[in-house]
Amino acid sequence: MRAVLHGDVVAAACVLLALPDTLRAKRLDRMLDEAAAADLYRKKTGKGHPAWGNGSLMAAALHYPARAEPFLDDVDYCRCMALVFEALVERRCRARAISHGRR
Repeated sequence: MRAVLHGDVVAAACVLLALPDTLRAKRLDRMLDEAAAADLYRKKTGKGHPAWGNGSLMAAALHYPARAEPFLDDVDYCRCMALVFEALVERRCRARAISHGRR
């Protein structure tokens, strides 16, 4: 997956906000997997993936229904943003552990 920018987190959180709480983690995992796969496709072919875009989280998120971005005093939106940040941290830590020979 490409480097994650603020807009990527916002786009993913707005997708999650459109879902019931019970479906959010699964959709986020799917978007992260799609972004990673699209980035590999882009590196291999030099083109964006036809469904998932250029390998950014935002491109993967954009093909899902999303709510408009609310203000940061919206508690549910903050929870969605936190879920995205937590997933990014977990994946980064997992990738580092694998690259250092740990599982």
